[in-house]
Amino acid sequence: MAQHDAPGPDATPTAEARLSRLEAQMTTLAEAVRALAHGMEAVPSQDTPPEETARGARLAHEILLSQGL
Repeated sequence: MAQHDAPGPDATPTAEARLSRLEAQMTTLAEAVRALAHGMEAVPSQDTPPEETARGARLAHEILLSQGL
């Protein structure tokens, strides 16, 4: 009989695996929020250029997509 160390696709992930995944998702989300905030940053007396806002939104979207979120 062969022994399998890796759980099958139907196996329930361990608490440690779920926590690691959650930490990775939170890191990705923080990066996306940082990109959005950077795109909206401006001196209070000046308007934020629409290109900067769009670039920040696009970058945030790409970050989320790259991690499957």
